[in-house]
Amino acid sequence: MANDRADEFLSRLADNNPELVERLIGRQLQNIEESGLDPKLHSLVRLASLVTLGAPAASFAWQVSLALESGASADEISGVLVAVTPTAGLPRVVAAAPEVAAALAAH
Repeated sequence: MANDRADEFLSRLADNNPELVERLIGRQLQNIEESGLDPKLHSLVRLASLVTLGAPAASFAWQVSLALESGASADEISGVLVAVTPTAGLPRVVAAAPEVAAALAAH
């Protein structure tokens, strides 16, 4: 049963189902509103958390895109990497740097 639900969700997501995408984006917007942060700061904080977690490349591409759309500059985005180095550690930041650079280059 659980696999059927997962399969349906993944299929709808892969098909870019408008209702599902709208629901997922709505949660993103709700999270921004509930945080009390402006969208730019919110996206930079989330980018910092992705670096700390060692997130996959797709996560960086998505979050950098959101940051740029929210008005963040490339300097501010790279500044996030500098800011989290003492807490996340140099290996995490070095691993994230090419992913962030690729996401910036894609814009």
